Amino acid sequence: MGSPWKPLLLLSIISGLAELARSVAGRPVSYAAVLRMKPDSSSSSLLRPRLRSRQDHSSFSQDWSPFSRQRLSALSSQEDYRSEESEEFGPVFIQEPDDAIFALDSEDKKVMMSCEARGNPAPTYSWLINGTDVDVEADFRYSLIDGNLIINNASEAIDFGKYQCRAENSIGAVLSREALLQFAYLGVFSTRARGGVSVREGQGVVLMCTPPPHSPEIIYSWVFNEFPSFVAEDSRRFISQETGNLYISKVQPSDVGSYICLVKNTVTNARVLSPPTPLTLKTDGVMGEYEPKIEVHFPPTVLAAKGVTVRLECFALGNPVPTITWRKINGNIPKKARLRKSQAVLEIPNIQLEDSGSYECKAENSRGGTAFRGHLQVYTMPQWISMINDSQLDSGEQLQWECRATGKPRPTYHWLRNGEPLTPQNRVEMLNGELIIHRVQQADSGMYQCVAENKYGAIYSSAELKILASAPMFNTNTVTIIATMGKDISLECRPRASPKPRITWKKGERRVQANRRIMLLRNNTLRIVNSSRADEGSYVCRAENQFGSAEMTTTLLVKEAMKVELSPKRVEVTVGESVVLSCKATHDPSLDVNFLWLLNNQPLNAQQDGGHFEYIRTQSSTADLMIRSILLKHAGKYGCRVQTSADTVLAEAELLVRGPPGPPGVVIVEEITDTTATLSWSHGVDNHSPITTYNLQARSPFSLGWQTVKTDPEPVTGDMESAMAVELNPWVEYEFRVVATNSIGTGDPSAPSRAVRTKEAVPSVAPANVSGGNGRRHELVISWEPVSEEFQNGEGFGYIVAFRANGTRGWKEKMVTSADSTTYKYRDETFPPLTPFEVKVGVYNNKGDGPFSKVVTVFSAEGEPREAPTEVKVSAMSSSEIKVTWKAPSPGPGRPEGYEVSYWKDMEQEESGKKKRTVGNETVILLSGLDGNTAYLITVKGFNSIGQGPPGASVRATTKKNPPSQPPSNVMWIQEGNNVSLSWDPVKAMENESDVIGYKVLLRQEGRGHSQVMRTPNSAAVLVLPEGGTYIIEVRAVSEGGEGAASSQIRVLTSSGVRAKSGQLSVHSLPSNLAWTPLLLVLMVPSAPW
Repeated sequence: MGSPWKPLLLLSIISGLAELARSVAGRPVSYAAVLRMKPDSSSSSLLRPRLRSRQDHSSFSQDWSPFSRQRLSALSSQEDYRSEESEEFGPVFIQEPDDAIFALDSEDKKVMMSCEARGNPAPTYSWLINGTDVDVEADFRYSLIDGNLIINNASEAIDFGKYQCRAENSIGAVLSREALLQFAYLGVFSTRARGGVSVREGQGVVLMCTPPPHSPEIIYSWVFNEFPSFVAEDSRRFISQETGNLYISKVQPSDVGSYICLVKNTVTNARVLSPPTPLTLKTDGVMGEYEPKIEVHFPPTVLAAKGVTVRLECFALGNPVPTITWRKINGNIPKKARLRKSQAVLEIPNIQLEDSGSYECKAENSRGGTAFRGHLQVYTMPQWISMINDSQLDSGEQLQWECRATGKPRPTYHWLRNGEPLTPQNRVEMLNGELIIHRVQQADSGMYQCVAENKYGAIYSSAELKILASAPMFNTNTVTIIATMGKDISLECRPRASPKPRITWKKGERRVQANRRIMLLRNNTLRIVNSSRADEGSYVCRAENQFGSAEMTTTLLVKEAMKVELSPKRVEVTVGESVVLSCKATHDPSLDVNFLWLLNNQPLNAQQDGGHFEYIRTQSSTADLMIRSILLKHAGKYGCRVQTSADTVLAEAELLVRGPPGPPGVVIVEEITDTTATLSWSHGVDNHSPITTYNLQARSPFSLGWQTVKTDPEPVTGDMESAMAVELNPWVEYEFRVVATNSIGTGDPSAPSRAVRTKEAVPSVAPANVSGGNGRRHELVISWEPVSEEFQNGEGFGYIVAFRANGTRGWKEKMVTSADSTTYKYRDETFPPLTPFEVKVGVYNNKGDGPFSKVVTVFSAEGEPREAPTEVKVSAMSSSEIKVTWKAPSPGPGRPEGYEVSYWKDMEQEESGKKKRTVGNETVILLSGLDGNTAYLITVKGFNSIGQGPPGASVRATTKKNPPSQPPSNVMWIQEGNNVSLSWDPVKAMENESDVIGYKVLLRQEGRGHSQVMRTPNSAAVLVLPEGGTYIIEVRAVSEGGEGAASSQIRVLTSSGVRAKSGQLSVHSLPSNLAWTPLLLVLMVPSAPW
């Protein structure tokens, strides 16, 4: 037979899973087209812990004042952990109803107001409309789905109003915030025709809209003559979104027409048009100028909620068209404000309290002005500063809750208990958000709400009050305590009970009486001072209240005190050495002992320090700690904590580690000159070895990292905290650091100093590698290597270029202001080419002139060549080549570095020709790629780096006729071994081709680029082929015009190391239509008999 509780357990699990599913599932889809006016601020509270503040609105900072903290009685001090599912608690809202607007023309006539709460037991729900209970059972139009209220066939007359959700379980009830349900609709204009409006030209006019019934706000616009031609607003025309009227400050003939008011519902987007209003002009004259008259303005008092956008309207009629200006009385208009619609609207976004005040709009034209002034007041709904929290109290204690909220106007407070108003009574006091209940009773348990409200809204803070009542109960009824002689002992007695129980102690059968050594503390703990073996025994704590009693027995054992010795007590080692610390405990043999090593009061983890530490347990009462390859970080206070069930003893030893010094303190640049910097620093740790010297280092943009600098004094000893860095470069930005050294080694450097720049000084480094030459005629070009920025020594750096002709006295000096310059050019028409000059280059900056370089000799430029080459001769080498030779001009200034040959056809312009330059000073060149049998004109001129010289007279040359275009034909060959006899038909040149003077036979081995050439005047030739391989043979005709076309290629195969037999003969010929397919005729001559 199964256990009777198993079905109950199964049902409980199923119920819990269903509750969880409901709490995390998506919320039901709305039954109506409802526009949410406020965000859901409670969705984040779905999984809140049980004891979290029960606030169901926007989040605010918690006030943990003494009056709002959760008070826990003795019952909860030793309370076992209980899951939230098993603990009963009152309703907490997860979702509260939001303001909503329901469109009356919606196809779905249902409205849903949402509400959801969590609690244990699960809450039940009911609703109020305008403070009256909604009877879901009696009115078929209402229904509840979970906590959501469904309204069928909703109507404005019955269902408009403020709704509240009530969630209730056995713990108590809470009310949600109020949610306003409104209805959106837009009626139609009256169909009655509107009368026309007739005014004079220049007169102002107001066209009335008179909108139909509607809810909520609507947007106005006007149509001119026909849809969709809308009236454009400007400084002369304005549509008020408050009245809906169209205002024209000064009517013009173009305004004549029909005007229709169009209104649009902001929720449903429905639009309706009014009947047209005709506007005509009177014919009895034009309206004269008149002063402005404000026709539309904002109310005298404007109320606005904090954070919204405020629009203040102001528009006037007048002739000329008035200008609108705005100002804030006794203040400035907020910077965030914007002027719209030709300044007729002042728009202030995100309105704040400081934006309150009096605002004035002024309309002016040439005829006068008028103004309107109104007051803007900003209000705020209540917002929590501090809220109430769940509390658990014992019967008879005092409850004190306080809630605080801000708002404008200042909020008032009232309290609810289980959803009903709480009134002051004998034990209940309420004042300014504070609730006090004296001597709480079980009947006071329930759900409480503090409500803060002003005329613009109300907010709710909820909390549960739990009154505790139970008989005393201990977590365990027996406890054993082992203590050591001479120590103080505390025997605790902490039962769970409400109200607080009466406590008595007994040892054996005798009641414990307080004396000099035995004290009963206020928390019911029995304290024994300077314990001895006589104190051993059983102690009974008895707790009793009106609901019952309970006892707990504590057995006390007193042992000898443990002694611990850690050696050595103090040890000094050097970095890299090893040491062993030994810890020995003397204790009662009946007790187990545990060891724990500490470093600087923190537990030591040997596995996380790279194998430097090793624990060694030699005996049950002895433990050693070995420290290998000691580092500086291992220095400190080591502790050996030994623990038994009776007591814990700590012994300590000090480990000093000698090592290189630590980094010195902050480096300060005390004084800076052009080449020195006085530095100061503070001593770093010496790591138990005195500092012997300091090393000063510097870094600049020009150095490769940190460099040691010279100092004064030299060396800097370990007792010094100041020194001077010397031999620095002027006008260079430096950082400095200091490194300390002791007998162990050199430590880490200090942090860098702030970057400082040395003072300016006269430059001390002259330019290097001064030279020159080249340039154009009459130019002296001087060049040098620029001085690095590191040695410029100050701002305004530049160069002084000094030069003089050899044999003269005075120097000419020229300033070059660019620090990056590398050349200077001086031009003088009077000095001849290659004139020698003495040259030197100096430096300067804003502080003065620096040194000059050594004097060097630089020659002025030669100039371009002056004379043309002579004895130019040309000869045609072929149909495409002409050889040109010449004689170089006589030596002198303007020596050519090469020659340029220009050539062009006789019938063309020189500009269309081509140019070819020689390599170096060669005086011969071969022109190729020319046209055959064509006359060319040729000139030659010299050139150098300066320019080109004059050309000589042009020379005429004619290329030879083109070579024969027909290749040798009917090529035949006879191969006998390695001998090949060739023959072919002679080639006959055409009339426009050069005559044949011979033939060229080309032989090359297949796969190689090199060819052997054989020339013959006849149409036959004999070739001897090397042994082995395949050979390619072709024949070309040769003429004065060059080589003709090649014959078809012949492939001949010879055997490696084997000669063809003398009796074997091959005769071959090439048909004209085959290039690579030989026609072989092999005559087989009988050989000698076998």
